Amino acid sequence: MSKTSPFSLAGKTALVAGASRGIGLELVRQCREAGDRVVATARDDAGAARLAELGAQPLTLDVANAASCAGLAWAIDGEVFEQVWLVAGVYGPRTAGLQTPTQPDFDHVMHTNVLAAMRLLPVVADALAPMARLAVVSSRMGSIGLRAATSGWLYRASKAALNSVLKDAAIELAGKALCVSLHPGWVKTDMGGTGAEIDASTSVGNMRATVAALTPAQHGAFLNHDGQPLAW
Repeated sequence: MSKTSPFSLAGKTALVAGASRGIGLELVRQCREAGDRVVATARDDAGAARLAELGAQPLTLDVANAASCAGLAWAIDGEVFEQVWLVAGVYGPRTAGLQTPTQPDFDHVMHTNVLAAMRLLPVVADALAPMARLAVVSSRMGSIGLRAATSGWLYRASKAALNSVLKDAAIELAGKALCVSLHPGWVKTDMGGTGAEIDASTSVGNMRATVAALTPAQHGAFLNHDGQPLAW
């Protein structure tokens, strides 16, 4: 079988949802350095200003707010994206063992990490270029097959649910886009902390290379930032 030419992310139009800091902000920086036109979202004016400084087109989006998510459809009307990154996420309570989450903590984590994707995916699906790349930033902590600890069990549950959401989106978008769930690594961000294993630049560089190299056989997969497959 002949090999197709490698897909390049350079010079494309990208949407980054959840881009005001950390991995999302680094994605915007690297996309802009590659010559991409970037539309990126932030919750507040300070985040939007950081995006504008990088040359991105900032949009205000609160992923935990239904009206704000619905409004994204209007904000991106007429846009066509070759790459879409859903990055927004929170860790929630740093529990160890079977500590029951409070209702507010549960709602906050699940709304941000799961419901937001379920609100945004139908919106961005209509703005995808043919065979666009769509990536959700998940976590190895969401893997059930690799589960060996109970710390942060609310976060783990939310990322397992996000992986399920991505898989359904991949079924719906088969033949229209290549969709993937990515573990960014343990990254030195506000969430990951200073003791994490890799910096945001390395994580994002690896994820961009992985997404650029996606094949149809990897559609709907759960991958490490370096492209290695992960157990669901």
